[in-house]
Amino acid sequence: MPYVNKPRPYEKEYKQQRARGEHDDRMERQRARRSYDKKGISRKGKDIAHTKALSKGGTNKDGTRLEAPSKNRSFRRKSSGAMK
Repeated sequence: MPYVNKPRPYEKEYKQQRARGEHDDRMERQRARRSYDKKGISRKGKDIAHTKALSKGGTNKDGTRLEAPSKNRSFRRKSSGAMK
């Protein structure tokens, strides 16, 4: 754990996220988490995944779903080994 002996620099992290353009994506994921919690759906041990992956041209507006981490964090590959 990197912040065991000192406080976490939340303000600095926030500014870095804004500079990299990650803030809106993070807020969208947080809205999805709250939505699942409000519906009473357990997210324990699962990842929130986009219906169409961002790396495949999807957007945050495409929607989300719950997936096992092993499936969400893996990539499908062609027989040549390249990503599909």
